[in-house]
Amino acid sequence: MISTQELAARFRATAVEMSHRAGAAHLASSLSVIDIVAVLYHSVLRLDPANPKWPERDRFILSKGHAASAQYAALAWKGFISEADLLTYGKAGSLLEEHPTPKLPGVETATGSLGHGLSCGAGMALAGRIHGKDYRTFVAMSDGECNEGSVWEAALFAAANQLQGLCAFVDFNKWQATGRSREVLGLDPLAEKFRTFGWKVHEIDGHDHAALLHAVQDVRAGVGAPTMVVCHTVKGKGVSFMEDDNNWHYRIPTEEEVAKAKAELGVA
Repeated sequence: MISTQELAARFRATAVEMSHRAGAAHLASSLSVIDIVAVLYHSVLRLDPANPKWPERDRFILSKGHAASAQYAALAWKGFISEADLLTYGKAGSLLEEHPTPKLPGVETATGSLGHGLSCGAGMALAGRIHGKDYRTFVAMSDGECNEGSVWEAALFAAANQLQGLCAFVDFNKWQATGRSREVLGLDPLAEKFRTFGWKVHEIDGHDHAALLHAVQDVRAGVGAPTMVVCHTVKGKGVSFMEDDNNWHYRIPTEEEVAKAKAELGVA
């Protein structure tokens, strides 16, 4: 079976191609979260592509919905959609919009209005407990959306209700649209903030697949602290000329840049 590292490279190449084909922005934001997405879809999430609404499925919310191409690549690999569907990304009438919509199989809720994903995830985790389900709920957030007060309300709610089946990741790539995340608002110390709010916290290299797997091993339905994984990542990860360059928050790769990126990623 393909390794998570190989899968992440494939997802990155797909995201680069999708950005070029659709003329869609936010490519670098997708590249930074792809290791998290690849590990979850490969090794963690319990899903059934033939039954997308299976009641026992794990829930995954891409709260940073502008990184939709990362999730779409995963949904195609998993079998929820086809590779041909990826070619429609960003086109009029396509279900593959620039932000995810639950009209697409495998997408739990509409995201991209930043700051709401953790609240939705907390609600899903609590609903699972009320209905006696053992599914887990995973949320991938951006560091920039931690500027939103709703994130901290959700953090308080999850801890107060001891939502052990809830696990969130902050894709801490240190950038948001207008500048360095730490300069826009005082995020530091981010891990300690969630720890003080009552969460079990892991602070890791968000591109280390073994560390990602280790961080989620205790996430299960039940009563206890929710889990927060603060992932130190690089915006544009995997493509040297995009890494840590915030111009790629909006830039669209040319055909030549697509070929160069795929060569670096080792994907034909």
